[in-house]
Amino acid sequence: MVRAVAAAGLLVVAWVCVTAWGAVVHGHPAYAVLLALTAMVSVAVGWRSFRPAAPRRGWRRVAGVVLLVAAAGWIAVVGWLRPFGAVEPALDAMRSDGAVTVAETSTQIVLAPTDGTSGTGVFFQPGARVDPRAYAAVLHPLAEAGHTVVVAKQPLGIAFLAVGALDDARSGHPQVDRWVVGGHSLGGTVAAMEADEADDDASAPAVGLLLYASYPAGDVRGSLTAAVESVSGTRDGLATPPKIEASRADLPPDAGFTVVDGASHAQFGDYGPQPGDGVPTLSDDAARERIAAASVRFVAGLAG
Repeated sequence: MVRAVAAAGLLVVAWVCVTAWGAVVHGHPAYAVLLALTAMVSVAVGWRSFRPAAPRRGWRRVAGVVLLVAAAGWIAVVGWLRPFGAVEPALDAMRSDGAVTVAETSTQIVLAPTDGTSGTGVFFQPGARVDPRAYAAVLHPLAEAGHTVVVAKQPLGIAFLAVGALDDARSGHPQVDRWVVGGHSLGGTVAAMEADEADDDASAPAVGLLLYASYPAGDVRGSLTAAVESVSGTRDGLATPPKIEASRADLPPDAGFTVVDGASHAQFGDYGPQPGDGVPTLSDDAARERIAAASVRFVAGLAG
């Protein structure tokens, strides 16, 4: 059993590296560290299992079983955290061109207009376990329109573990005097929390909240002063149309709602299909174009 669990650990790490290597390398380093730790422990435990050991009795046998169950659970979590890797055209949008300069660090991706910024930046939280590069194409038009765009790289791909990323973006881009905070799916839920906390900051306030197939975790009508734009799809199987409609009660009464007919949950980024999602009736290119247009229109309205 020990050898089987150790082998499973190595197989899961190998599977993740083979199928999502780009997402691991270009994501937050926390997951890469988790994979390396899992591989090293699996090798050490597997090697040790070949050494003769005295029979275990009583509580030692129970402890051994508990450790095996815990190890199996750990391996299952490591496999579940495998990110949805970015695909084209997002990968192509990660290259700098004449209009947008793309820079990448271990904790963020920055798309900056080459001819300066309007002073209004966009900070974006990816969806759960989604490669942050997957949003480069849909957010690229915002940078082309003159807005600095910062995409957070979340530890383990979970937005709740990157709640301080907005502060890092603000301190790293002093030329931006106000921010639109946005996010996809779970990232949008966390973005709503961040916008609610940062909308009255005198140095670089959050003046807008941009939700991609998302909604806040609770009622923010009485506390959120930032403008809100919710962009959703009619074929979304996760942030379903009824859930988006119900979110109206939790958002300010003047919140805008753009519904992209035929768009699914995964079409708000470029990372392939997602379990539980609906089947889109709109092409990826058409969905991306409409989502980007709604985003540019919303941010431009705030900048003006």
